[in-house]
Amino acid sequence: MDFLDSIRGMSFFDMHVHMISRTTDDYQAMADAGVVAVIEPAFWMGQPRTGVDSFRDYFATLVGWERFRASQFGIRHYCTIGLNSKEANQEALAEQVMDILPLFIYKEGVVGIGEIGFDDQTPAEEKYYRAQLGLAREASLPVQIHTPHRDKKQGTSRSMDIAIEHGLAPGMVIVDHNNEETVREVLDRGFWAGFTIYPFTKMGNERMVEIVKQYGPERIMINSAADWGISDPLAVPKTAALMKQHGISDEAIRLVTFKNAVTAFAQSGQLSLDDLTQPLTIDQSQRFNGSSVLRGGQAPRVDKESTIIR
Repeated sequence: MDFLDSIRGMSFFDMHVHMISRTTDDYQAMADAGVVAVIEPAFWMGQPRTGVDSFRDYFATLVGWERFRASQFGIRHYCTIGLNSKEANQEALAEQVMDILPLFIYKEGVVGIGEIGFDDQTPAEEKYYRAQLGLAREASLPVQIHTPHRDKKQGTSRSMDIAIEHGLAPGMVIVDHNNEETVREVLDRGFWAGFTIYPFTKMGNERMVEIVKQYGPERIMINSAADWGISDPLAVPKTAALMKQHGISDEAIRLVTFKNAVTAFAQSGQLSLDDLTQPLTIDQSQRFNGSSVLRGGQAPRVDKESTIIR
């Protein structure tokens, strides 16, 4: 990966990536590219869940196995927990999910409520968005907002209005999936602005370079939102490399690819800059509830240096 040469030695924090949809090869590639930490927001699985136990098992995976799996590649894994906007429209099930959220939002590694907000901007989505903002305020946790793909500007403005109505300080709210149409209002109102580098939609990294040039790096952070769709878990380091090519300073790159995310989500009390600057010890002989990342008698890897596959 030639792009690695220009960013070697930099550390990255992908603050929105759905690793449950990715392979261990992706974890290794991310670690090799300098990703030291990720946040995995609760998400939908591509088809509707049919019962509350599906949510219960999914949330348990985010705070359990996935956190362990990331550590086996030297990456710290955090998550945000919530009822996503798309599935908020299944009201009977949504009520049951709201009942179990308090069982998970206080667990180790949970750095916020998310990703929540609007998809089709229905009354049900607003109802459960408001309910979860109340949970976030009660738990003193940051909120990670999903802004809609359709009518994005209206949905983004409405999301911020409602957050303020519920007494959340803008500095506790990360508004994600921004674009050129929404960024000015988000920043002017004091919210954190997340940008998703996702192929053919949301935001390309050439456009992202121009946004950082225009608005500067304050309160801006980038992510891959890599999931089961066509996506790139190396979007953050690749964008850092492109920024460097375009003359953006190392300090500005560090802010938008690492430090701003740390500052925003450290408000949860679940992570700190000191945590992320200490490398994890890799020992793939470890197990989680009896399971390891090794399959079929594979030998454990205990370092990140070798590129030989045996």
